[in-house]
Amino acid sequence: MPLTESDVLDALSPVQEPELRRSLIDLNMVREVAIDGSSVRVVIALTTSGSPFRNEIDRRVREAIEALDEADLVQVEFSVMTDDERAALRTRLHGNPAATAGTHQAHGHAQGRAVPFASPDNHTRVLLCASGKGGVGKSSVTTNLAVALAQRGHSVGVVDADVYGFSIPKMLGIEQNPTLLDQMILPPESYGVRAISMGFFAEEETPVIWRGPMLHKALEQFLTDVFWDDPDYLLIDLPPGTGDISISIAQYLPRSELYVVTTPQPAAQRVAQRAAYMGHKLNIAVRGVIENMSWFTGDDGKRYELFGAGGGQALAEQLDVPLLGQIPLVPALREGGDIGRPITAIDPEAEASRAFRSIAERIDVELVPTRRSHPELRVTE
Repeated sequence: MPLTESDVLDALSPVQEPELRRSLIDLNMVREVAIDGSSVRVVIALTTSGSPFRNEIDRRVREAIEALDEADLVQVEFSVMTDDERAALRTRLHGNPAATAGTHQAHGHAQGRAVPFASPDNHTRVLLCASGKGGVGKSSVTTNLAVALAQRGHSVGVVDADVYGFSIPKMLGIEQNPTLLDQMILPPESYGVRAISMGFFAEEETPVIWRGPMLHKALEQFLTDVFWDDPDYLLIDLPPGTGDISISIAQYLPRSELYVVTTPQPAAQRVAQRAAYMGHKLNIAVRGVIENMSWFTGDDGKRYELFGAGGGQALAEQLDVPLLGQIPLVPALREGGDIGRPITAIDPEAEASRAFRSIAERIDVELVPTRRSHPELRVTE
């Protein structure tokens, strides 16, 4: 049978746009299909002229069409969406700025869009990674835990809320900046993890000198102006301390779960408990403790507890939560963070990687929230 346009469109139906994770057909990106015998020419409308995924889309389209027995020659051409088309696409995906009560909420908190993860019917689990102090490897734990959750088949996002000391893009090896689609921010992805950070908007050597209201606004935009697409998990790397960012998080994300990162030494444990007590005061559930830098294994195979022992377990008992795992002090873990190659992704069988996977499994299986929300139920007077 001769090849038809319907055959080509059916073949392209499962092909997704890499950033939006929707079918090219559903996004109306396939603009023209021309068939001449066994030759096929298609025109794809990119969301932006400088789309970094042009080559990837080209590859996916070619492979899908070439899989058809009747197609011998495939030609892929590109055009670009108009401003109006981008606006319509953003509205479809992320809401209508003119939306009113009872309709799809507006894009952007300032335009009336509520923080999506605060809704009782939102399925995303928000995990806050806190330490109370710097230097305990909290960002490294956040990065590798996110990768471990992604390896379990989940869609995962990370918000680098450490506005002054942003490090998540570097640790994930992300070099591509976010894409702007009609004021909607598309976060870049690495190792199955999407991320947003002040690091995408400030030079590496430039200090961020902001007061509380600016921090509040930045976090607000990270949560509402970014197209997260309802991930299974959203991890938030909190800054050290218990100040403005933590207060804003409690306001925006009252259903979040707090995980405290500490090291074995008593000094770190005492400071970490303040982060947990902050959670209590802000009505955020403290779910578990993660102990980092627990030991170093020498060439002789012996474990050396360089930072003491027992701090994580003592803190967990004090907070009446489980000690979810202990992460060994491994040079490759630090090196992976420095060069953007997380050990959990690069060396899955390493001792530290196994520890992160175990923690991810416990969070994913054992610590599933038991409270169920039923937004369809209403209490009337």
